[in-house]
Amino acid sequence: MAHKPASPKRLTVDRLLSKLGIASRGTSQEWVHAGRVRINGRVVRDPATWVLWPKDSIAIDDQSVQDSVKRVFLFHKPKGVITTHSDEQGRKTIFDVLSTDLGYLHVVGRLDQASSGLLLLTNDSALSSFLTDPANKVMRTYLVSVRGTFTETEAAAAVVGVVDAGERLRCHTVKIQKSSGRESHLEVVLVQGKNREIRRLFKALRHEVIRLRRIQYGPFKLDDLPSGAWREIPMEEVKKHFICSHSSLV
Repeated sequence: MAHKPASPKRLTVDRLLSKLGIASRGTSQEWVHAGRVRINGRVVRDPATWVLWPKDSIAIDDQSVQDSVKRVFLFHKPKGVITTHSDEQGRKTIFDVLSTDLGYLHVVGRLDQASSGLLLLTNDSALSSFLTDPANKVMRTYLVSVRGTFTETEAAAAVVGVVDAGERLRCHTVKIQKSSGRESHLEVVLVQGKNREIRRLFKALRHEVIRLRRIQYGPFKLDDLPSGAWREIPMEEVKKHFICSHSSLV
């Protein structure tokens, strides 16, 4: 049975360019303000101008905008870099490490500067939204080292959760791999991605996190990918896991 063409989507031009993976929303707004964007041949200067995509024609510097080919990358984030596209403090970002040939990519589930491990990057905003929506309970697995002896009682408390700054922080599971008076090694699984959740949760349990590395996000595993390296995940593999769970913008 043939599929019907997707209905046009109504959204602002800055959001469209971000959704298509062409540029960040901030950069898109700058382009519009500079008069570089045309909708149906007419220059627009308001980023909140509504468009119907793909019915309306969009051009940047007189180059027609097309829907980007959807791509997903798995990246082994090194410790010491941040996950934003740019930083006011001049800190090194993952985009200083990644090749510019990959195009504009959204980061799926951030890792803080002191953490390392698996990051997913994509220009498919619908997939990114699906993977980060707590309602979908996509599991993230971390190897975590904390100071001091970590007990089974504390592991149970981490699963029950604590309230910090008005948010309930909790682990889905905690497995103690090694525990000693000096430090304990844990495998932690989350199904939500709140800001610095693991560090805040274990601090509330009186344990300082000294190492944190994400090794799996959903079905995707870090395996032996070296730090600072990346590989493209074929869309066939992505669709195998999520074809029934998400739809792209167009």
